[in-house]
Amino acid sequence: MTRTNETADRQGSGSAAKKPGAKAAPADIGTIGMLRWAWRQLTTMRVALILLLILALAAIPGSLFPQRIQDPGRVTRFIEENGRWGEILDSLQVFDVYSSFWFSAVYILLMISLVGCILPRTAQHWRAMRARPPKAPRRLTRMPGYATFPLGDDDPADLLDLAEERLRKHGYRTARNADHIAAERGYLKETGNLVFHAAVLGTVITMAVGALLGYSGQRVLVEGDTFTNSLVSYDSFERGTYFDADRLDDYRLRLNSFTSTFDDEAIGNQFGQPRSFEADITAFHDGAETQHRVRVNEPIRIDGSRIYLTGNGYAPVLTTRDADGDVTFSGPVVFLPQDGVYTSRGVLKVPDASPEQLGFVGILLPTAALNDDGELVSEFAELRNPYLVMSAYAGDLGLDDGVPQSVYELEAENMAEVTDPAGAPVTLQLAPGETTDLPGGHGSVTFEGVQTFIALDIRHDPTQGLLLLFSTLLLAGLGLSLFIPRRRVWVRVDGAEVEVAALARGEDPRVEQTVEDLAVELND
Repeated sequence: MTRTNETADRQGSGSAAKKPGAKAAPADIGTIGMLRWAWRQLTTMRVALILLLILALAAIPGSLFPQRIQDPGRVTRFIEENGRWGEILDSLQVFDVYSSFWFSAVYILLMISLVGCILPRTAQHWRAMRARPPKAPRRLTRMPGYATFPLGDDDPADLLDLAEERLRKHGYRTARNADHIAAERGYLKETGNLVFHAAVLGTVITMAVGALLGYSGQRVLVEGDTFTNSLVSYDSFERGTYFDADRLDDYRLRLNSFTSTFDDEAIGNQFGQPRSFEADITAFHDGAETQHRVRVNEPIRIDGSRIYLTGNGYAPVLTTRDADGDVTFSGPVVFLPQDGVYTSRGVLKVPDASPEQLGFVGILLPTAALNDDGELVSEFAELRNPYLVMSAYAGDLGLDDGVPQSVYELEAENMAEVTDPAGAPVTLQLAPGETTDLPGGHGSVTFEGVQTFIALDIRHDPTQGLLLLFSTLLLAGLGLSLFIPRRRVWVRVDGAEVEVAALARGEDPRVEQTVEDLAVELND
């Protein structure tokens, strides 16, 4: 038995051995010709994959920069802090990535490309699956895989019958011709390729539908507080274009406790690193009461809603009284962490204070200590030595102007800092349980203690099941297209000689071994 494999001949063995690449548009083809050329380029699988990659890259700014639809206040602060650079980014819609013209353009082009690519290829693949395997070419010696052996005393018809039986056993579709057997296998490779791209298209459309019908909202919840799933209960809410408030799931959540642990035994950069965050939540739904443990990246599900734990911090409990001793405010105030040791900043607004409205800007130090420069800092994130430092302002808070204000910022344009008799600004320094009197008859402030809070992200997407289906099909199609070889095999009796040849449509390192094994099997 002899075997040949000529590289030079392999390159000229047919269209399947050489894939066409991108071609430049011919000169002087006119407007119509140029549009046709552009359409052919757009509807290729290559361009579809490039657009998919561009879409993934285009989504990156959405995770690097604050988004206006989620946190308008943070976007405003970012633009103010970065000046001209922030204005340029805003003009480029970097703070509105997912509704920007450039993201939408890529999104739409990707869908057009996929549809224009999948439909013709599906029809072509369907015809190929129903067609007979192609007849053997005149010179099988030019095939990448080729082997020959003498016919001997065997009957040619019996040998072709045996070859057809063996090929069908290995999953080939066969066609009997006068002097040879033509066989082909690996149609699932192209099927998987089409399923993959159809699943990508389905995923893109499903995500768009989910964005139109779903919603997401955020809520800060202090220990002991209860959240009712209604529009007025959210701190921020992002609705889809066709969202219907009547479809909100009916449930309530109560935060019983929140536990966080930080590493206090590690040395170096690992000291003080968070190790666990866990919220104990009671859910009231359909007349039943259930207990849940919510952890980072481990959401709970109630009906179609997913509830994520996205943040946490401390809320000092403060009580303010006027000069007569009447309580003007009492309760926890959310302070937002500013660094890894939970140095937290917050604002308290007391519109009921008299004789003037009061505002406080404070810093909470969970574990207060003095650094080498004698400055108050927090050494650790846990509440080991909480200490509160605040500045006080008196005047008009501007809450009656009808202009929305952030609860985390104090609008002090119409306010003056409270000063002592010597005219120096007052700085309040309080440990839990301490009370400080304000000068000028503004009453007093008491630091009652510290509670914890969590930030919840609540999302509802009615297309989750479809998205899971398309994701599964995407992976399955990708596996088929990567691991199933597309191959054609011919067995021909040429006088006293038997030729076995194979051609791989794509990369197939086993095509030569397949021919050799089949030739040995038939010869034996």
